[in-house]
Amino acid sequence: MPLSPTTTRRALKHTRAITIEAYARDDGLWDLDARITDSKTRDMQLASGLRPAGSALHDLSLRITIDTSMTIVDAEAVSDAVPYPGFCNAIGPDYKKLVGLNLLQHFRHGVKDRMAGIKGCTHLTELAQILPTAAVQAFAGEVIATREGDQQDQQAKQPFQLDRCHALRLDGPAVAQYYPRWAIKLPAANSSS
Repeated sequence: MPLSPTTTRRALKHTRAITIEAYARDDGLWDLDARITDSKTRDMQLASGLRPAGSALHDLSLRITIDTSMTIVDAEAVSDAVPYPGFCNAIGPDYKKLVGLNLLQHFRHGVKDRMAGIKGCTHLTELAQILPTAAVQAFAGEVIATREGDQQDQQAKQPFQLDRCHALRLDGPAVAQYYPRWAIKLPAANSSS
């Protein structure tokens, strides 16, 4: 279902686009290539000069290379369009500081500790923050078992995604329907009054 129609006239002023592509490499590692772009629908006078309507104010890319345990083994950042050329685009090499972080173990805290504020680029750091869920989606069904019966062992682990969002809570109807083996039935509420 799309968003509801607006009730007032409106004019597009700004577009931010974020894309993340995940690649399985032939060496067993994975690359997550993330890109963020910002553009305006009008000419924009910046301190560094005029940006014509539709041209990028920001065009920033971040690649992290992860192993199948989701630990970052390499990182690279580039800034192809920035508001302050020669300054904004100098921070790219610092994103190597992400190496060693694990996307599933306090990753956002680690990114903030290493790259927040003047330690990094606001936009590249924001982009890094959304990589864990993209990695989970990329690994689903490839590295992470996501369906009942994906594992051959009868003592298999619970599918990764269960109990990580409201729809797939263990005591909810979706888990009861699609993953009955893992469903938890709550005791009926005592309605004596």
